[in-house]
Amino acid sequence: MKTMADDLRPYRDYRGTHFRFDASPDGKVATITLDRPAKKNPLTFDTYAELRELFRGLVHANDVKAVVVTGAGGNFSSGGDVQEIIGPLTKMAMPEILAFTRMTGALVLAMRRCPQPIVAAVDGVCAGAGAMIALAADIRFGSPGTKTAFLFTRVGLAGCDMGACTLLPRTIGQGRAAELLYSGRVMSADEGFAWGFFNRLVAPDALVADALAYARNLADGPTFAHAVTKKLLFSEWAQDLESAIEAEAEAQAICMQTGDFRRAYDAFVAKRTPKFEGN
Repeated sequence: MKTMADDLRPYRDYRGTHFRFDASPDGKVATITLDRPAKKNPLTFDTYAELRELFRGLVHANDVKAVVVTGAGGNFSSGGDVQEIIGPLTKMAMPEILAFTRMTGALVLAMRRCPQPIVAAVDGVCAGAGAMIALAADIRFGSPGTKTAFLFTRVGLAGCDMGACTLLPRTIGQGRAAELLYSGRVMSADEGFAWGFFNRLVAPDALVADALAYARNLADGPTFAHAVTKKLLFSEWAQDLESAIEAEAEAQAICMQTGDFRRAYDAFVAKRTPKFEGN
């Protein structure tokens, strides 16, 4: 039976509804491009579902070592499409609505659970669900003109959407997150950088290239260990300090059994740069 993992082989390009999945020639770095530029890359029901399945499939894509998420046409994403999502939602019964909100949250969860580090290259408009996709990434590069807004309250909804009340306070702090989620206002790129939402700001014409270069650096590193780091960054939220220290002790002991650990040691002794293989 054909699976999503089959679509993620490096010699194939996967095209979803309003997004592209492209792999580098060696397959190690994948790029997901939200691709509906005329409308600033909004999301549809199908887009949410397909992105969720794509990130779930990345768990099995051992040749993909890092992922870049970006948007086409100078914008990241304007969030849920008003005509194609918000309008239909007003006519749905509660069970259908709940199925939808659970699906959007499952996309964020799939991003956090896939082992590959995710780098978001965010330009222009980054709003609503688009802001949540950026927030779910591990690293975020923005451009000086990026405008990020968690604008759920501006359409009569709570700010607690797709994990916002968990992810945003841990990224920029409780007070700042509360202010943004209550007001729905735009966070400027300078604010986002100063508050830790963006790891760096890059000129628009260099944004994707810099994100790809960063992802390539991760992909050439000890990728098994990167996956362990990502897992514990996520799982330790729910642990006390004693449990977290024990989890890290066990994780590090596992990493010390890898070939990459030995390769790093051998390279240090030989005074050369280690070449990691991800095992």
